[in-house]
Amino acid sequence: MNPPAKNWKLRSRRLSVGKIPLLMGIINVTPDSFSDGGRFLDASAAVAQGLRLAAEGADLLDVGGESTRPGSQGVDADEELRRVMPVVVGLCEQTPVPVSVDTSKAVVAREALAAGAEVINDITALQGDAEMPALAAESGCGVCAMHMQGTPRTMQQAPAYEDVVEEVLAYLAERRDALVAAGVDRQCIALDPGIGFGKTLKHNLALLGNAWRFHALGCPVLIGHSRKRFISEFLEKRGHSTFLAAGSSPPGKTDHEKVECPLFFGQARTAGTIGVALSLARQGVQILRVHDVAPVRQALLLYKAATGGRAP
Repeated sequence: MNPPAKNWKLRSRRLSVGKIPLLMGIINVTPDSFSDGGRFLDASAAVAQGLRLAAEGADLLDVGGESTRPGSQGVDADEELRRVMPVVVGLCEQTPVPVSVDTSKAVVAREALAAGAEVINDITALQGDAEMPALAAESGCGVCAMHMQGTPRTMQQAPAYEDVVEEVLAYLAERRDALVAAGVDRQCIALDPGIGFGKTLKHNLALLGNAWRFHALGCPVLIGHSRKRFISEFLEKRGHSTFLAAGSSPPGKTDHEKVECPLFFGQARTAGTIGVALSLARQGVQILRVHDVAPVRQALLLYKAATGGRAP
């Protein structure tokens, strides 16, 4: 296995990776995100959520104002700015945890960086807006470039690969080289194989099981698997259609009441998210983008303790 990258250079600081992955806490300022759409549409609620995630141990906070769930419709730049900027400003003023902006629009990224954001997290790998590579290069910010087959509107209609791991590796290598050629410092680049973005259950599992191979790209690997549909797909195929509600009961149910609960219910996917996180930690993945910072961090700390703090 190629040794994992140990640092990620951001706009004004450098993040070092220890024995467990860094956690990027998700703050969706949207009405329609797949798991928590509408919960943090109000700016004050979104800022409070970000501060809570920071207190739980998030190493970065990722603010997004446009849903990228399968079948989602885009929003214009003015609306995206209206949603995200009060949150970016509030978090940059109230916490030292670096803020990332989840956007593919250069105008949104530029405003967020001016307000203090440290990272551009772009699902189009900085191809969706011709101005984005130059902005990243000029600002010296951290960049996360992700693989996606198709667009959010079409990506899950019929995703197909001959060899998903090889094809995603090749794409991310090409985007890394293109960004470096555009003037982006290679140390600023993190790469994301795009779990759930134009992939079937089989494709997602292949990428997760081979996450260690992405260290060959020489950049930090960022994976966002949190609460995604493949978790419930996998479990439903194995007959797991119930869970013990404990602090995350559906409306009308009490804690510790065994209930039939569809596994698409967001918090029913947390256990699966943790299971995958432990596998990724074992493979040396540097950054995990998650909704539930506290339980994932606790699981990783116990993983570290139980393995004697050994490197993967």
